[in-house]
Amino acid sequence: MGDSPVQCTELALRGGRRMGLAVLNAERSLNSLTLAMVDALQQQLAAWEQDPDIALVLLRGAGERAFCAGADVVALARSAQAGDGQAEAFFTREYALDHALHNYSRPLLVWGSGIVMGGGLGLLVGASHRVVTDTTRMAMPEVTIGLFPDVGATFFLPRVPGRGGLFLALTGVPIQAADALYAGLADRCLRHGDYDELLTALQETDWPGGKGDHHRLSDVLRRFETRVELPEAQLRRHDAWIRQVTDADDLIQIVARIEGYEGDDPWLQQAARTLATACPTTLRLVEEQFRRGRHLSLKEAFQLELVLAWQCLRHPNFAEGVRALLIDKDRQPRFEPDRLEAVTPEWVAGHFQPPWPADQHPLANL
Repeated sequence: MGDSPVQCTELALRGGRRMGLAVLNAERSLNSLTLAMVDALQQQLAAWEQDPDIALVLLRGAGERAFCAGADVVALARSAQAGDGQAEAFFTREYALDHALHNYSRPLLVWGSGIVMGGGLGLLVGASHRVVTDTTRMAMPEVTIGLFPDVGATFFLPRVPGRGGLFLALTGVPIQAADALYAGLADRCLRHGDYDELLTALQETDWPGGKGDHHRLSDVLRRFETRVELPEAQLRRHDAWIRQVTDADDLIQIVARIEGYEGDDPWLQQAARTLATACPTTLRLVEEQFRRGRHLSLKEAFQLELVLAWQCLRHPNFAEGVRALLIDKDRQPRFEPDRLEAVTPEWVAGHFQPPWPADQHPLANL
């Protein structure tokens, strides 16, 4: 597919208009996002939005394994340690792109097949037509690397039914298509193997323009959606248990209840295991993130997350978490503090302190 970070082409549609096709072009890294990819995608999407002959846009990842496994956190951690400013630039421009997707005027279909994690979820949830497939594996696993659930999660996770969003944020446990639909993180589920046929159907459809294009895209997707049968969503199946264990005023008690799960359900067992390896500071950040997030607009959520992201780059846990999990791979992170009980309110508050003057927020003009 060439060396372009995002491979962009235009496909002819019946009636003379065109479809923009953008492919995240980093298959070997599961299409992990880089600053070059963010900038290329932002530029092309903006150009297509201004072109009246573009009826719709489709965004997918290269290869069969992943839409996008999130940001290239190894590069971000190294940038943070080097102090070169590239990591700060990445988060700033990534969040601006994600916010723009929520407000994109053209029909935007994101094909969220395979792995969809972290920054990949940020690209998916803002689209007008969010498609997952029978191969989708979705997660916000930031608790294991000393970061926090970002890319708009401050806004969308508190809105997951029950306390499912909090459970996903604390445990980083993966979910599949049925859960993505239940949680409101996707709109439709299609079969992974139907992509080529879907592409042909889109090209053979008449596109009337305006709002009619949004409706026409929904009509096409409905025809393919009927081919899929999904199991019950894990979040729905375990809703009562999740509500029970998260119904406490003390985060320490919530964490102990989840980690203490003694049943035989593999999904809940995985959630408990992952939570046991989580960064204690991240758990407290998630707690405060949810407290604030339910009252914030989408714009305000991204602005808050940028403060957190910049502060996580300046504090030790993010680089240490990435080292232990992805660089040295010893899985023995030395988080500071190393126990949830030792994370003070002052330490948490410092992560929410803007590192720039109040009138100079980089995302002030979202």
